[in-house]
Amino acid sequence: MNQRIRARSLLLPLMVVVLLAGCRGTDIQQDADPGHSPPSLALENRQQQEQVLAGIIPRLAQKRLVYVGETHSNYSHHLLQLEIIQRLYALNPDMAIGLEFFQQPFQHVLDAYIRGELSEAEMLSRAEWYDRWIYDYRLYRPILRFARDNGIPVLALNVPMEIIEQVSSKGIGGLTPDQRAALPATIDDSDQVYRQRLRRIFEQHAASGKRSFDRFMDVQLSWDEGMARQIADYLKRHPQRRMVVLAGSGHLMYGSGIPNRVQRRIPVDAAIVLPGDGLRIEPGISDLVVIPQPAELPPAGLMGVMIADAEGGVAIRGVVPGSAAATAGLHEGDLILDIDGTPVRRTADIKIAMLDRRPGDQVRLRVLRDGRTMAFELTLAAGG
Repeated sequence: MNQRIRARSLLLPLMVVVLLAGCRGTDIQQDADPGHSPPSLALENRQQQEQVLAGIIPRLAQKRLVYVGETHSNYSHHLLQLEIIQRLYALNPDMAIGLEFFQQPFQHVLDAYIRGELSEAEMLSRAEWYDRWIYDYRLYRPILRFARDNGIPVLALNVPMEIIEQVSSKGIGGLTPDQRAALPATIDDSDQVYRQRLRRIFEQHAASGKRSFDRFMDVQLSWDEGMARQIADYLKRHPQRRMVVLAGSGHLMYGSGIPNRVQRRIPVDAAIVLPGDGLRIEPGISDLVVIPQPAELPPAGLMGVMIADAEGGVAIRGVVPGSAAATAGLHEGDLILDIDGTPVRRTADIKIAMLDRRPGDQVRLRVLRDGRTMAFELTLAAGG
């Protein structure tokens, strides 16, 4: 393995399903019969796993662009993504990683983190992680740390949420000229299969209605076109570099979200890999489906409070009965001033400070109550 790699391969137990529809011209599986359901191979031991990965990774390495999907909250999906990145990096370290879960205006923050100029906590704070992405950072941490340890460029793909909020409210046509300039000039809505798939999703999760669906469609188009432009522009600027793109599976399946929109901008040899647990596997959905063995994050240590930003600190809006906070004597209305001596100005400060806390750890809080400063020590309870 390349000597520059400092993180150990996770050697995930996997089940691999090789799909038979090569809608992007891939040669991942050349015995394709797109009219039939794909075969599957259950990997029962490490030897089988190594044999299958040994065949898959060199073929993926022939592609300039590899998309790997995810369900955002599924830890095993992110471990699979890391496994693919590690193995591709070992074959060719001249690569970049594109990330859906960071927004474009914070590219400079990611660059500084990868260069070692920012700590992880500083990166999370300056990238506004806890304001812009609701999922536990620990799900993604191994990927970011591997990139930093090996100096792999990471690309913030997502459109700013402020623009998406305006699109959701007003539609693309209702944006101001400045807002519209944040999106690609060309947004292609001609793919009727894409539209029909999104309509089925919309009807399952929201009240129907043409106007509401049109807003939903505009949001999806803004995401997919915006991320596709970022990817294509980067590949044009770095013609020798390969890229692994990590995004929600819905943005990748059938190639109709991000991949085809990248292809419209820059012809590139690409492959799509999707995690298959919970996925309806059918011809054409991707080039490769991998079903990882379930994996869970270790339990987090919880204080048992509901918090919200407030003037002068972070206010406790509720205390869970029987929780660590309740046992220690914290009350609703207390204003948290610091945690373990670190000043608290917003809820993100507490979330960052609690990132590595485990059940049984002790945490010291200083709070303001009725004009008096008080100190509390909590023994954290278990949480998901």
